[in-house]
Amino acid sequence: MKVATLNINSINARLDNLCEWLKQNQPDVLFLQEIKCEFNNFPFFDLQMYGYDAKILGQKSYNGVAILSKYKLNVRAENIPDFTDENARYIECETFMNNQNYVFASLYLPNGNPSYNNPSDISKFEYKLKWMDAFINHTEKLQINNRNVVLGGDFNVILSENDVYNPQEFIGNALYRPEVQNRLKYITRRGWCDTYRTLYPLEHGYTFWDYTGGAFINDLGMRIDYILSSPSMTDCLIDCRVDRDFRKREKSSDHTVLIAEFKDL
Repeated sequence: MKVATLNINSINARLDNLCEWLKQNQPDVLFLQEIKCEFNNFPFFDLQMYGYDAKILGQKSYNGVAILSKYKLNVRAENIPDFTDENARYIECETFMNNQNYVFASLYLPNGNPSYNNPSDISKFEYKLKWMDAFINHTEKLQINNRNVVLGGDFNVILSENDVYNPQEFIGNALYRPEVQNRLKYITRRGWCDTYRTLYPLEHGYTFWDYTGGAFINDLGMRIDYILSSPSMTDCLIDCRVDRDFRKREKSSDHTVLIAEFKDL
């Protein structure tokens, strides 16, 4: 089973790139973030032409998450259960494939940095921490009540100095602050596997490069996209890799695709 995640940075702006990638790579499941459209503007028909069922939690111009699957999806949760959120950042679905039930979730964790015109505002960072706390609580319930779970998305967390081109530049940044690092580390200590870092402890594995300053050409990137697997799925983990080719495409997202492969249970 091939599971991938991508912050697409507007699905309608990059639909041709996405469809070509789906055709070439044929993932079983793809998590999308920042689809930046509402339900009525989502390209369901185009994706069906490539064999994918799609479930989305949309939002006009901002945020928005989706799950694409070759197998029929049933929505279990829109936004984190028991957490009130006006933003579309989490969708959870279940499906049945190869005689097994699976739970998949696509998430777009808040950035947490203040706006440029109000650098002293900490409200976005406080929101990020509350969102992460709610997510932690939910992951614990997921692990208790479900066996085969894969979570993927843009976590907006730089977990260590090995995950960014220049750690010193990010001191105090909401992506690199210890409060968010410790929360993500807590999740991995509770049995969720960071699939890429588990297999490749020393490689950078960058998934994001800014559009400016020649960041991609000079590999000035960061690893902020993750695929996390429950213990039973981790036992089946074959590989996890970054597909840098998607970032090379014309009109690409500033993120690229992260792919995890699992053998059948």
